Amino acid sequence: MGPAAVLGLFDSADALLHAIPKVREGKLGRLETYTPYPIHGLDEALQLRRSPLAGMVVVMAFLGAIVALAMQGWMSAVDYPVITGGKAPFSWQAFVPIMFELMVLFATFTAGLGMLFLLNRLPFFGHPVLSSRAIRGITRDRFALSVEAEGGSLDPEAATALLSAAGAKDIEVLSLPARAEILDSAFILRALGGIVVACVVAGGLMFAAIKLFPVLPPMSHMQEQAKLNPYKPSTFFKDGHGMQYPVPGTVARGYLPMGPRTPEEANGLVNPLPRTRENLERGREAYTNRCAVCHGPLGDGVPTLTAAYNAKPANFVSEEFRKAPDGRYYWAIVMGKNAMPSQAADMPEEDRWAAIHYVRVLQRAQNAKDSDLEETKP
Repeated sequence: MGPAAVLGLFDSADALLHAIPKVREGKLGRLETYTPYPIHGLDEALQLRRSPLAGMVVVMAFLGAIVALAMQGWMSAVDYPVITGGKAPFSWQAFVPIMFELMVLFATFTAGLGMLFLLNRLPFFGHPVLSSRAIRGITRDRFALSVEAEGGSLDPEAATALLSAAGAKDIEVLSLPARAEILDSAFILRALGGIVVACVVAGGLMFAAIKLFPVLPPMSHMQEQAKLNPYKPSTFFKDGHGMQYPVPGTVARGYLPMGPRTPEEANGLVNPLPRTRENLERGREAYTNRCAVCHGPLGDGVPTLTAAYNAKPANFVSEEFRKAPDGRYYWAIVMGKNAMPSQAADMPEEDRWAAIHYVRVLQRAQNAKDSDLEETKP
């Protein structure tokens, strides 16, 4: 085979940078440099185009985020829609962590694989520079400039003279060795056979290890771990009970405990929230989310459920409940009433009182007085 490149060595980075324009004027082939460390301004001297790697990474990162958004949106809103915490099935805010992870994954693989296989076209273990005499100096303190054949034959005499005139100290003509085909049928069969043998050996060894050592600390079976089941005795506490009452004098954090202990005591509670537009809007939202399904959108006890719902919810617009104090509603919300379970875990303190305000609005709307009907003056 003909010469693949003519390589010249220089003692310093400045000498290499000054030699590049002189050799480039000869237009004998493609110029390439080999240095022991990065040199500022080398790309401009070789007139290399800006690497497209950054643009490739940005595009693939954006694609990864879009793929994650579409994947989660399809699973959460189309394939298996589930209402969680009252949020819409397509709540993109909850998708952001996975979008970020897939964005990083796409960008990382694009940067690594794109740089190696598309731009640098590595690995290439048969490159002639790797087997040259100059490789020892290049990997230490010497700087190399090569004129490489590009699309045709290379004139080694002209390239040698051009490098010598540019100040090269040592010049070497490199030939491209015969490149063996790696992905031939024999190599593929050997690789697949090796993979199969490795999997079989590893599986057999793991099976034998599990049989010999079924329980090996720190790995142990979940059903054999130390745990305390509900309502089971325990030797850890003096009374032998596994479930314990709160420590006497414990102070609740984040909310106030229920003060009244009987419905009669609760009747004396007064709604602490002012009857403002904001509180009424909040009460409407709380009533719609937690109460309207049984008591009806108008509070008249007509549920939105089917006839299979046999319970008889209270009619808030009746005279009995219009005269009932706010504390009676509050007690039912916290403690539950008949078929209705306690709503305390799902309705914060302010939502409970706001919902009671909204019930009063429904009652007034269904039992309006003449004084409520005021004519609008022009």
